[in-house]
Amino acid sequence: MRVLVTGAAGFIGSRLSERLLERGDEVLGYDDVNAYYDPRLKEARLARLLPQAGFRFTRASLEDREAVKTAFTDFRPQRVVNLAAQAGVRYSLENPHAYIDSNIVGFMNILEACRHGDVEHLVYASSSSVYGANRKLPFDVADSVDHPVSMYAATKKANELMAHTYSHLFDLPTTGLRFFTVYGPWGRPDMALFLFTRRILAGEPLDVFNHGRHTRDFTYIDDIVEGVIRTLDRVPGPDPTFDPLVPNPASSSAPYRVYNIGSHRPVELLRYIEVLEECLGRKAEMRMLPLQPGDVPDTYADVEALQRDTGYAPSTPVEVGVRKFVEWYRSFYGT
Repeated sequence: MRVLVTGAAGFIGSRLSERLLERGDEVLGYDDVNAYYDPRLKEARLARLLPQAGFRFTRASLEDREAVKTAFTDFRPQRVVNLAAQAGVRYSLENPHAYIDSNIVGFMNILEACRHGDVEHLVYASSSSVYGANRKLPFDVADSVDHPVSMYAATKKANELMAHTYSHLFDLPTTGLRFFTVYGPWGRPDMALFLFTRRILAGEPLDVFNHGRHTRDFTYIDDIVEGVIRTLDRVPGPDPTFDPLVPNPASSSAPYRVYNIGSHRPVELLRYIEVLEECLGRKAEMRMLPLQPGDVPDTYADVEALQRDTGYAPSTPVEVGVRKFVEWYRSFYGT
């Protein structure tokens, strides 16, 4: 297939592009390689993709409507995976406009391009952050997600609503994927595992929020990518069981689905740090701090719908995933 992957220089997008190329798909990567975090890491990911047969690359932002339109016109993708977004919960308190520009305006451009480009299936990144103030665990895709606690989460919820509108009005098959705390080799430097590893090796204290007592459904990168591919290959149709009198938020009478992709095994942050200490062979100095604005105490994915429809559920334990990250980090940074 011809697959357009936005965010192809990013953590998930670069690994997904590799997997698609390995199985023989043609991939157009689309990314503006911005400076939200060190662009050198993004360029290093790209450097692994650019020499490969079947891979092309467009350097532009989602907000650039003409660039998006040209990419679709020239490449004529059959399927699209939209992973490009302004990420990060805490940064959304500092620069909310960046989230509207990329996650709302940019996603609108993708939807319009898919509509006019006769795209067979749009898969897009949502987030576990949409569960917001929900305290019922595990998080189920049939649960209400109407109480976001960050602008990042609000834009991801908006993406799901926008996608449903296009599925309903224009019969565009869309699948939203709520990712749960992705980690692993080539990961994002603004996320906990990367920050903690750097600080422990530098002998610096860790800022441990919520006194380390919150839990996260840490999900290994290869498990995430496998979930993306499984859903990409399964084009949704209208849900024959959908009842408009008791509507299920995760499906529709339109060709629309939403899934959680998480390990279904929440781990307390202190245990996560303990595993990292074991892999590094060093102890961490910890500075205990309260829960930060926009953060939630716990995340825990119910993946029954994903397993039912694709036959897949993530399985990599943190002990394995953290070790693989540390091996990559030491090799990449020479520490």
